[in-house]
Amino acid sequence: MTTILKYFRLWIKLTMNSFLSVLSSRFSAGLFLLGKSLRFVFFGVFLWALFTKVTRIAEYSFLQAMFFYLTFTFIDTVTQLFFREVYRFRQLVVTGDFDLVLVKPTNPLFRALAGGADPLDVLMLIPYVGMLLYLMMQFRDITILHVVTYVLLVGNGLVIAAAFHILVLAFAIMTTEVDHAVMIYRDLTSMGRVPVDIYRDPLRSIITFILPVGIMMTFPAKGFLGMLSPWLILLSLLFGAVFFIICLRLWRFALTQYASASS
Repeated sequence: MTTILKYFRLWIKLTMNSFLSVLSSRFSAGLFLLGKSLRFVFFGVFLWALFTKVTRIAEYSFLQAMFFYLTFTFIDTVTQLFFREVYRFRQLVVTGDFDLVLVKPTNPLFRALAGGADPLDVLMLIPYVGMLLYLMMQFRDITILHVVTYVLLVGNGLVIAAAFHILVLAFAIMTTEVDHAVMIYRDLTSMGRVPVDIYRDPLRSIITFILPVGIMMTFPAKGFLGMLSPWLILLSLLFGAVFFIICLRLWRFALTQYASASS
């Protein structure tokens, strides 16, 4: 518990520093919020326009499709909120400043992965959560079990997202490249804006169980709607735990391959 409190205090300090940095350029922050808002609205309008021509896509109604999209947006925003530091990690490696992280009495993975939240993503989360709650109340026959399943699977999606970012950090140490890996990750996860059921096999199976976009983004909403069997829910939770452990071990291996600036 003491260790958790220590890292929580450190995270708060790093987040405050990030907040002050954002405030130093309010115009850029405003453009960032505008861009994120427009991207969200435009895809929502695209879904609305699509459903004006058809009543259902892959057995999903417009309301269900919007719920899948909002779930994706929520998970994606929370991921960026906590793991934004990954986008700046390459600079630490190529300049040798990562040496200074390694000699400090903190876990280097914590500093590389969660080095301060982005306050702009916090602002974006407020309307997303409000819309999610509103949509949840539109569905009938939803029980507490559905809500608990949704929360568990959203948490599992965030664990898988964390594992992906740890994997990116490991590649950054071994190859000094991170930008392309992060962009590939973002391109892959963007396929989860809609239920992965709309894709045909073998693509659907690949992005569900090999590149687990479906488990991350689609399973939470399907669990809330009662579309997942209990064994599939357990399998997805097990997959998330195993995938996280594998990526964590790859990170530890990458640290043994790190060549410091003095090497």
